[in-house]
Amino acid sequence: MSNSSVILVTLVAYKAILIAIGFWAQRRTSSNEDFFLGGRQLGPFVAAMSYSASASSAWMLLGLSGAAFVMGLSAIWIFAGVISSMLFAWFWIAPRLMKVAHEGRFITLTDFLVMGSARFWKKAIAALASLVIVVSFILYVAAQFQGAGQTFSTTFGMDQNLSILIGGAVIMVYSLLGGFWAVSLTDTLQGMLMLIAAILLPTVALMAVGGPGGLMDGLTAVSSASQLSLSAGNAGLAAAGFVIGMIGIGLGTFGQPHLLNRFMALRDEKALSQARLISAGWYFIVVGGMVLLGLCGHVLMPDFGNPEGLLFAMTNNLLPVVLAGLVTAAVLSAIMSTADSLLLTAASAISHDLGLSRAAGWHPITISRITMAVISLVSIGVAIFLPEAIFSRVLFAWNAIGAAFGPTIILRLAGIRFSGQVVFAAIAVGFFGTLFFSWQPNWPGDFAERVIPFAAGLAVLMAGRTKALAR
Repeated sequence: MSNSSVILVTLVAYKAILIAIGFWAQRRTSSNEDFFLGGRQLGPFVAAMSYSASASSAWMLLGLSGAAFVMGLSAIWIFAGVISSMLFAWFWIAPRLMKVAHEGRFITLTDFLVMGSARFWKKAIAALASLVIVVSFILYVAAQFQGAGQTFSTTFGMDQNLSILIGGAVIMVYSLLGGFWAVSLTDTLQGMLMLIAAILLPTVALMAVGGPGGLMDGLTAVSSASQLSLSAGNAGLAAAGFVIGMIGIGLGTFGQPHLLNRFMALRDEKALSQARLISAGWYFIVVGGMVLLGLCGHVLMPDFGNPEGLLFAMTNNLLPVVLAGLVTAAVLSAIMSTADSLLLTAASAISHDLGLSRAAGWHPITISRITMAVISLVSIGVAIFLPEAIFSRVLFAWNAIGAAFGPTIILRLAGIRFSGQVVFAAIAVGFFGTLFFSWQPNWPGDFAERVIPFAAGLAVLMAGRTKALAR
């Protein structure tokens, strides 16, 4: 079989499995808690893999490998930021949020954000949080669809817009059917496929450059001075800003509702203890593998002109036809599947947090499914008519949500109390601050966009805090 035939057969089989999972999950979905949190019965393996896969996909597989290809050795700071934030999320945030969510029967992250606020401010916070989630996730989902479209176009010579439409339709079907269960199970499958690709391809690439020694010799031969510098050629304060900005990518982790929902849905403490070890192992392998792949790619293909297409070029150059087809299909499936968690979270913001289902007099799940379909269509439109680099688009959405919600989540879980207006102000400062700095000229490492809004949100909360909660 040809490469494209293997990919096509694998994709069809994979998508059939996803849709079958959707129909199976539909039978387990009858309430809001089932649809958005799987009845709080998430086991350790599904929780860990679905969290990891939902946090990654297109930006990591295509964007991070491409960033390492362009940046060189300084990409190690992205690795440091992503890994450290994941560890903090699983080992500090997860146990506290799981306990609070179970005790309060919270369905969404917004339920936690509005906790203890006056009635007016509950509505105001829910409205602002929903705006942040929907706007950011439309960009995030559009990036996933765009990545799928690029891959289809490269692999099959298919029109990219048609590819985006096909991928979006499949994701909508299984997400609409089964809600959280379907999303979590399909993301688990996605995470396993990503893990296989992140082990296989970087290993083969490292062998191709002659091992660690050959990699360093090769990088020295083909790289610029900035690519061989851990500070990307910056010095003094600029170097410090660059490093902090790169590590600051991880700050977004603390506010992502589609990730924190996994903590809220965990079954019990035992499941949490096992899940965080599984997720940590996955992260070290996949994030490290993509950085390594980008560096090896820079040695093997120094003149390659499309960094975000590096993974597929390396796959086709280094692996046998059948194996290359399987890896490409697995990665493409992973890219397309990441959007499901984002769609589900955006739907919960409209249906549950804003109370649209109550206002319309319809079943909450019905409103949620309509919302998911509408957001999918809008995201498809953004991907087709407003294309942007996958890495930059995802990072903006990631930073904006993290700066909006992360400070409140961390400080509230630390036992600090705020009034509703202070929480509202912190969310606004974080989100609109990120938007403002995204329009400004880039600082070294995009320090301003990634760190300042988050720090400003923390400052607003600390200035407006009332008293510590009894622990």
